[in-house]
Amino acid sequence: MTENRLSRTTSPYLLQHKDNPVDWYPWGEEALAEARRLDRPILLSVGYAACHWCHVMAHESFEDEATAEVMNRLYINIKVDREERPDIDQIYMRALHALGEQGGWPLTMFLTPDGEPFWGGTYFPKTPQWGRPSFVQVLEAVARTYETDRARIDGNRQGLMEAITPRLTGRDDLDPGLIGAAGERLLSLFDPEHGGIKGAPKFPQASVMDLVWRTGLRLDNGKAREACLQTLRHISNGGIYDHLGGGMARYSVDHLWLAPHFEKMLYDNGQYLTQLALAYETTGDDLFRRRIEETADWLLREMKVDGGAFASSLDADSEGEEGRFYVWTAEEISQVLGKRDGFVLSEAYDVHPSGNWEGVTILNRLHTPQLSKEEEECLVPLRQRLLDHRNNRTRPERDDKVLADWNALAIIGLTKAGRAVSRESYCEAALTAYGFIRQTMMRDGRLGHSWRQGSLLFPGFASDHAAMMLAAICLADAHPSRATEFLGDARDYGAALTRWYEADHGGFHMTASDAEGLILRPFTIADEATPNANAQAAEAFSRIYLLTGDTTARDTADRIFSTLAPEVPKNVFATASLLAAFDTRLNGRVLVLICEDGSDPNPFLQAAARCADPALMVLTVRGTETLAPDHPAHGKPALGDVTAYLCREGQCSAPLASATDLAALLG
Repeated sequence: MTENRLSRTTSPYLLQHKDNPVDWYPWGEEALAEARRLDRPILLSVGYAACHWCHVMAHESFEDEATAEVMNRLYINIKVDREERPDIDQIYMRALHALGEQGGWPLTMFLTPDGEPFWGGTYFPKTPQWGRPSFVQVLEAVARTYETDRARIDGNRQGLMEAITPRLTGRDDLDPGLIGAAGERLLSLFDPEHGGIKGAPKFPQASVMDLVWRTGLRLDNGKAREACLQTLRHISNGGIYDHLGGGMARYSVDHLWLAPHFEKMLYDNGQYLTQLALAYETTGDDLFRRRIEETADWLLREMKVDGGAFASSLDADSEGEEGRFYVWTAEEISQVLGKRDGFVLSEAYDVHPSGNWEGVTILNRLHTPQLSKEEEECLVPLRQRLLDHRNNRTRPERDDKVLADWNALAIIGLTKAGRAVSRESYCEAALTAYGFIRQTMMRDGRLGHSWRQGSLLFPGFASDHAAMMLAAICLADAHPSRATEFLGDARDYGAALTRWYEADHGGFHMTASDAEGLILRPFTIADEATPNANAQAAEAFSRIYLLTGDTTARDTADRIFSTLAPEVPKNVFATASLLAAFDTRLNGRVLVLICEDGSDPNPFLQAAARCADPALMVLTVRGTETLAPDHPAHGKPALGDVTAYLCREGQCSAPLASATDLAALLG
């Protein structure tokens, strides 16, 4: 076999496997029908293009003729891109967790011909090691059990199906006190020296950071604020950050933020920009400004695809080796920069003859985070020379599929970053990406999820609609002249979400009601590396209500909170984004600016930015008569060139004529 069915797909991850000797199927009825016809179990392998251990298992097993022969003889083999089909990944990852496994990718699951799971794992080595059997041993043992002990298979299947079927225990009122209590509980898990959650590996945990930050604001807890800033500083100085090209990697394998898994994901960097913007507006720390500009420039330089949207990821590996593109030796740096300049850079970036990671060097600033402005400026041309040299290396592969929900996070991050550092080009790039999603990835008012080479995966998921709601709301804030348009878009996304995804009990299924049938419709409240769809929807509907007075949006948000209330206290770490959305619902405020033509609202906007409250929104209008009659600012008069009202549910402040008055009211 020189080519399998994956050659007809567009996913870069699936195409990586098109020349495997494995008789792969993409997910679909053809594979399931063949499994039923032959009464064979299904081997489901789920991964993604930038995944290092996915590559390892592919090279060891899927490219091996002998292993492929066993797979082809005993199984119907299905390969899935988890980024393209997060619904499938979510179902079977939940099954793996039900087996007591931690989870991760590659995900390797064994299914009945009807697609129901009965056993699984993650990476299996080609030869027995670490007390684990070889992949072939596992394949043969599972197939033998399927043939000889169908009762055992069916028992496993029944147990797993029961475990993964969503069950909500009822409806309740979500306790407002849980926001602060959960935030302080999460704060207690932070590493007091290095930031982030204690121990290793260390992930950026954007949703957790958001909730802890809000806890600091609501409870006047300076430790919470400082823990978030300290974490951002360590990420920004650590090896997880690419000090030459910009942007950060997926996570750090150690507790110092030094040694990353080197893949770069769009969603991480979009959320990183949002956090950097907040931190810079709060502190004015030049470190955060530099990281904003470097990361945004990297997105525009390396991640933008034709049409202006953004690619999903950059691989961890190049030339078959993880991190090879990014690491250095002291000798190589000296050769590129010369002895004197090489010494200057090495002193700043932890470069030693023996290396700082497996004999090579990951550039970082953990040991020299503070330099003078002049010293920092001296490093700029040295980094550029190293970057120019690095660009001649074999580059990691780019997964250039466009995902609507991940692009929404990048749109928000670029917009907030552009406003924080006054870079219009970042805001324009966000608008262009938003336009691409609207023009290329929508049909009949609904979003698709994944686009590549003219092929759109449709319908999309709840996460696509909820994330794009938030992106549109962010753009409405940043572009007052188009606020009505963007808020209209947000409400349209919300209408599609409600029509096609809403569950009977409240909240939203991941998949649309008219999507292809799976063994169940996924429903989750748990965050992954991104906020879960129910939390994003609750945040978006809460914001629409506060900005427009739309009580239907308020009621939709409240149904989500009520439906999920019994589940939240069970795991506040996994529901941090939902609690952050609840904070917006309870503590959200809208700064309504009534601006005459030619007036300058910037002093008010700057005062609002310094407040650094994620639940504070801005609505700029020419007059308040266009607001909904039940909006608290409806009919409020303008008293000058710029008049400000600070509003929350049901009430507004007295008119504010100066930014100083606003700053005093914001506290």
